Amino acid sequence: MRVAVLATDGVEQIELDRPWQALEEAGAEPELVSFEAGSIQAFEHIDKGEKRKVDVTLSDADPDDYAALVLPGGVVNGDFVRADGDAVTFVKAFFDAGKPVAAICHAPWVLVEADVVKGRRMTSWPSLQTDLRNAGADWVDEELVVDGNLVTSRKPDDLDAFCAAVVEEFAAQSAEADDEE
Repeated sequence: MRVAVLATDGVEQIELDRPWQALEEAGAEPELVSFEAGSIQAFEHIDKGEKRKVDVTLSDADPDDYAALVLPGGVVNGDFVRADGDAVTFVKAFFDAGKPVAAICHAPWVLVEADVVKGRRMTSWPSLQTDLRNAGADWVDEELVVDGNLVTSRKPDDLDAFCAAVVEEFAAQSAEADDEE
């Protein structure tokens, strides 16, 4: 199963690395999708972390080629991604196709821009709650929320639950897709 991981400079390193590792351990093939070729600069909160190699540029990425989408957090990453029209269109395509999406921390900002949160129960970094509620989401302060094909979590402390749910929900969606074929 190929999984798109959409991120750019400013991504919270642990929120990129831990789900990536969980997906690989479960046999999935994560691919880092970003705005430009080369690498992106990850951060550890406000300090520069390591760089991560981009696998495919957003302009070359086709949502149809992926079974699921992961949106890691980071304030800068979340803001840059939500401000890019092509990224928002890419994210919305996963919802339109009914594919699973997982978002943590500041990544749900992108979901607001994609207009896919109305009527959904979800969580995020606490500072996003007003934006999510204003967009029609039922925001809750919980470690993990699974609402249909959407998995959301609040912060790095929630990564154990987030990663477990990502693997479980993505595998379940993959099994359903296999049954339909």
